[in-house]
Formats: sequence, C-alpha cells, structure tokens
Amino acid sequence: MTRFGYTLMTEQSGVKEIVSYGIRAEEVGFDFEVSSDHFSPWLPEQGHAGYAWTMLGAVAHATSRVDLATYVTCPTIRYHPAVVAQKAATMQVLSDGRFLLGMGAGENLNEHVVGEGWPPVQQRQDMLEEAVHIIRALLTGELVTWEGEYFRVDSARIWDAPDGGVPIGLAVSGASSVSRFAPIADHLIATEPKPELLQGWNDSRPADAPPSRAIGQVPICWAPDRQQAIDIAHEQFRWFGGGWYVNADLPTPAGFTAASRFVRKEDVAESIACGPDLDELVEGVRPLWEAGFTDVALVQVGDVLQQRFLDEVAEPLLERLRAAAPRS
Repeated sequence: MTRFGYTLMTEQSGVKEIVSYGIRAEEVGFDFEVSSDHFSPWLPEQGHAGYAWTMLGAVAHATSRVDLATYVTCPTIRYHPAVVAQKAATMQVLSDGRFLLGMGAGENLNEHVVGEGWPPVQQRQDMLEEAVHIIRALLTGELVTWEGEYFRVDSARIWDAPDGGVPIGLAVSGASSVSRFAPIADHLIATEPKPELLQGWNDSRPADAPPSRAIGQVPICWAPDRQQAIDIAHEQFRWFGGGWYVNADLPTPAGFTAASRFVRKEDVAESIACGPDLDELVEGVRPLWEAGFTDVALVQVGDVLQQRFLDEVAEPLLERLRAAAPRS
C-alpha cells in the first residue's frame, strides 16, 4: 500500500509554524513526515531556514504515530558524520523508533557556508559513502576509531544508541549513484519518477537484503483559485525546474534568483499541479506511485495557505490519493 507523507519545508515557514504543521499533519492522517535540512532558503522569497533537527525533535515529542525522516541531510561538510550519528540516535530514541535517517551528497547552497569549499560530484559521493560506514559503526553503540580518506573519528561512542540502530535512506539520481549506494542503504530516496532508478536499485541490492522502500517527494500547490496557486508556486518554487545539476551547485539564494529569472508562471504550472481541483492534484502525484515509489511525501508549496491546506484539504486529498494508488 502506498504511504503518503507531509513535508516540513523548513525554507518556507517559520520555526514555530513548522512544528505546529507537523503536529497537525499527524492529526489529519498523514503516514509519515519528512524534513528538509537547509542552512539557506532556495529563494529570498521563501525567507526561512530554521535548524531542522531541533524542529524534528519537537515534532517527535509532540506526536506518537507518524514516521519521521530527514529529506535529506548531508553528513560530509557542514556536519561531521559522527555528529550526524549522534543526532540520528537521539531522534530514534526520542521518537520511539519512528525515525529514518535520509542522507545525500548535498547542495552547495547549504554546505559552502562553513568555508570548506564544494567538491566535485565524484568526491562528494566518495565522502558520502565513507560517512555512511562511520555512521553505521557508531550507531551500534560501540567505541569507534576511524582513519579514512576524508574523515577521522577518535575514540567516539554514541552513549544513547537506540536498539536496532537507525534505518538509512540514501538519495540517488542516476545509474551511478544507484549502483553505488543500493548495497549500503536500507531505503531509496529520489525526487524524479523514473522506474529505471527503482529497478536498478533493486537489482543492485544484496540477494538476502530485506525489502527496500522507495521514498519520493512531489510539490503541489493547493489554493481556492487556480491563478492564486500558480502565483504562489512561481514565487516560491520556480527554482525547482533547474534540475539536479543546477540545484546542487549554485551557492546562494541570489544565484537561484538569477538562474530562475526567465522561468514563467506557465512553466511552473506545467511542472507543479496547482489549483483547487483535488483530482488534478492526485494526477500530479500519480507518476510517483506508477514509477514504483512506496512512499510519497507531498510538499504544499508556500506558507500562506499551509494551515488552511492542513485543516480543509489534506483529509479529502488523502482519501482520493489512497483510493487511486495501488494497495500492494
């Protein structure tokens, strides 16, 4: 059965609002919640970038049912992998086992801020692979010393290590990252509805590995008026169409503003389902489950109608999504 989640979009809402939305998302019936982990918003118009881990901890404390995940954290530059392991362990204990650590190779937007530069993609993937091994070792609760190509760990131990560890999801975008990360991850994370990603992932998994979830994400923009929805989506999400190669490498919100200056409202409306028609929103989500994703996190674009979306729209939309999506 396809599971539907809610995105805590930390770039577009204030800190207290994010926590209240997370609580409300559980109440209206979402199966899980994912949080972005940004130091900067994509665009100045979004205007926010609170610390994801504090907000996730608050949501974990205030909820009891929904699964929680980072979507995604980069454990290589802004954060050392040992620190990520400690944060993930704490989240897993606090949430009573509801947390999944989603990680990826990161974006320049968030990682350049600590002044360590921005490596080429191959090196970023090398760093991510090494980080995964360190994090897994630390999540056992054993004493770890590591001398690797990119990281050192000196006599470190996670003292509050959760029983059973923390499941790890890794973000992939193409055949190279799929074949590399499928053997060392528990679950796949991707944003594009490409069936070949999922097929390649499953083919690259060890034969005795347990089933892997495929966790996707899709933006929608509900508003009582279609033009209002398009206006909001264009203001807040016109960066979205740049694609992975652009989005990973631009360093600042000003850069995304410049890169998206020629994106038209009609361009955004073609790529993001906008408006009041719930059936159209369902059709905007459909490509993900048709590609084989087992978990789909919705992004309601913009803060201005977020509370109204949760209070008035989320429950009937979830009903329609569950009626349309496959049950096995």
